[in-house]
Amino acid sequence: MTATSPTVPSGFTSPAVRRQRAANAATTQLIANAAIAFAVFLGGFVIFEPAPYEVFLAALLGVWLLCGMRIPREVAPLLFLFTLFNFGGIISSFQIEEYTRGLIYVAVSYFLALTSVFFAIVIKQEMGRLRLIFRAYVVAAVITSTLGIIGYFNVGGFEIFTRYNRAMGAFQDPNVFAPFLVAPVLYLIYGVVNRSPTLMPVRAGALVILLLGLFLAFSRAAWGLAVVSGGLFYLLLIVNEQKARVRLKYIVIGVAGVVAIVMLLLVALQFDEVSKLFAERAKAVQDYDGGQEGRFARHLLGFELALTKPLGIGPLEFGYIFAEDTHNNWVKALMDYGWLGFVCWLTIMVWTLAGGFKLLFRQRPWLPYVQIAYVVFFGHVLIGNVIDTDHWRHFYLLIGVIWGCMALETRWQQQRRDHAAGPAVAARPAAIPATRQAAAPNPAAAGRSSLLET
Repeated sequence: MTATSPTVPSGFTSPAVRRQRAANAATTQLIANAAIAFAVFLGGFVIFEPAPYEVFLAALLGVWLLCGMRIPREVAPLLFLFTLFNFGGIISSFQIEEYTRGLIYVAVSYFLALTSVFFAIVIKQEMGRLRLIFRAYVVAAVITSTLGIIGYFNVGGFEIFTRYNRAMGAFQDPNVFAPFLVAPVLYLIYGVVNRSPTLMPVRAGALVILLLGLFLAFSRAAWGLAVVSGGLFYLLLIVNEQKARVRLKYIVIGVAGVVAIVMLLLVALQFDEVSKLFAERAKAVQDYDGGQEGRFARHLLGFELALTKPLGIGPLEFGYIFAEDTHNNWVKALMDYGWLGFVCWLTIMVWTLAGGFKLLFRQRPWLPYVQIAYVVFFGHVLIGNVIDTDHWRHFYLLIGVIWGCMALETRWQQQRRDHAAGPAVAARPAAIPATRQAAAPNPAAAGRSSLLET
């Protein structure tokens, strides 16, 4: 008799190989998450253009595409609408002689649009990245706010982080710097009222830095954004809380927080320079807003001009004609991207608001993240009536977070349906007895994800 070696089953993988593959996958995941966090972090430092944010994210997008990034069907409409929107910008660019200037502007617009699609995709791939994104966002906000505060108080060498006696951090404009801080402010507030008191001093300290930077930017739009977003977020916290004791805690902390902010404001106003600039900036309507040649009059002129210019007048051309930018996203869409761009922009805004609103009252692991992103995005839509936000990097991050959570919700609902259908499917005779079905995910278990530990 001849001895025969044991037959290795087809598809068999040794434990050592499986362990190595698992280790490689874990390393890849770690590198990917670190890259995403670093990209978000760079969003707080855009004082020069092209900023490191653009360079790094462009490379990151390229790597993700080479690694086989797929566009989920839940995110595909966002990509399609942004592509169509910027196609309108390309058409509009050829309405001016120096069309290359317009094409460059549209290229930047499309890149920023792609970042929102990218963030939506990576969030859908792994919902734990939400916490990573917000933590990186907070770190960037604290550092850039600190730079703005130091610069405001004329510490040697840091004047670059101010403009017109207003803090602007590592940004080019105080009116962009200050709105950037609002989402991290809400995230820290959520941590203060809902997380372990162990880190409360750290969160409270970071919160003070952000609020001071927000105040010293003297941006009316940002102040309004903070009030509206903060009020809505806190209202959502109270409405979604089922325990009366916790609701009472929210109310008490909220009142105490408002009192503390008012007291800090009163202290700050004791400084003559701060008081004077605050009195000037706190006016609802500035001299350059009203009048026949003011901001609001230009809005009306823009809408009237759009009636005769369905293809637009060319990116940035409005500023050359009227000596001032549009300072209105709707007028800007009509002027720079034509009727096609306007319809696409309107659709994106409405779709994001409507789709995100459905998630605000559903108990999911990602609830606090989508609530913060939603109310701040809603605030940006409002201030978009008086300021251009279409090239604000963090604006597209907010859109990406909302669409990523919308995609997570779709997957959650599908898993719920599959889980509910599991017993019925198992009860039916299988067409092929050898086929074994994978166990359906349990949404209830997913709800206990550590993602809630923000």
